[in-house]
Amino acid sequence: MDFTFTEEQLAAVEAARAVFADVAPDGVPSPALTPGAVADDFDRPLWARLAASDLLGLVLAEEHGGAGLDTIALCLVLREAARVLARVPMLEHCATAMAVQAHGSPELAAALLPGAGRGTLVLTAAAHGRSGHDPAELAVTARLDGEGWVLEGTQTAVPWAHTADWIAVPAHTGEGEGVLALVPRTADGLALAEQVSTSGERFAELALDGVRVDRTHLIDTPGAVERFRQILTTGTCALTLGLGEAVLGMTSRYTSKREQFGFPVATFQAVAVQAADRYIDLRAMEVTLWQAAWRLDAATGGAGGPLPSAGDVAVAKIWASEGVRRVAQTAQHLHGGFGADTDYPLHRYHAWAKQLELQLGPAAAHEEALGDLLAAHPLA
Repeated sequence: MDFTFTEEQLAAVEAARAVFADVAPDGVPSPALTPGAVADDFDRPLWARLAASDLLGLVLAEEHGGAGLDTIALCLVLREAARVLARVPMLEHCATAMAVQAHGSPELAAALLPGAGRGTLVLTAAAHGRSGHDPAELAVTARLDGEGWVLEGTQTAVPWAHTADWIAVPAHTGEGEGVLALVPRTADGLALAEQVSTSGERFAELALDGVRVDRTHLIDTPGAVERFRQILTTGTCALTLGLGEAVLGMTSRYTSKREQFGFPVATFQAVAVQAADRYIDLRAMEVTLWQAAWRLDAATGGAGGPLPSAGDVAVAKIWASEGVRRVAQTAQHLHGGFGADTDYPLHRYHAWAKQLELQLGPAAAHEEALGDLLAAHPLA
């Protein structure tokens, strides 16, 4: 059994590090210092550099101008993005592109994927339903009407919807599984109300009032919506891991320099034990993340397990949510008052950690989902 990453995956990491090397976390707009959203748009110059490095087409097939890599490669790049608080919708963009590539009509793939790989089209995802806790597809109804579908309902907390070009909207038809509609931001009947995330980013509440969608722009493949949600959730786990590693690194450097009674505070047993506990959290977050990402990729090749891949994703998100919260809290504690200084980047990481902890459901929601899976699939 080989646990090492492939050369192609490692090359993606190196390319990402080169792009993100110019991003300074202490220059990221602070939600503590900015009323309302920290900016009207995401970081477009960084987006352009990601496109120039072919990282936006990372998971697309070569026929669409991509590199043909997998979920693991995407998570490796997202991990690097979170280390520097990169303000780009890479997770939502790539997850939507993957859904279109795997399940969309040839017309939809031709319309969206080449531009998505080049970064000239920006894709985002509505994945939080009405409240952030209910399944997203229950928040919108899709009704067949003539040659198209009509969407009615509301989705909350859609990242950067005001500036994205297309939005992936889960919906239900009242029969069977959910469907995924690709809706242009300028569609008639689509209204956006501004919302602000915990990290200070500009989100939106989507109100769909008779939005018409062409048949070719709706994905109704069984399991497509569930896989879409699992990729988004696993990508969120990768973001929490990268953020947590950056925060623990900051804490290690600070406690190694900060002295009390003539000694670095890192040499004090109480400090060392807390830092060690958080390191254990990060390693658990890492191993469960790669297990979930591997299961998502292996599922397409028929590989199975005692539980569906949703079980591995739930375990990863439980560790991610609990772990990133503990890492951020311990970092604030060990930094003392310095951690609250708005001239120091730690408070930005703390805000992002809270956003990611709750994004796509807190640990308790995934513990409940895991319990349901265990009840439905008794382990021999």
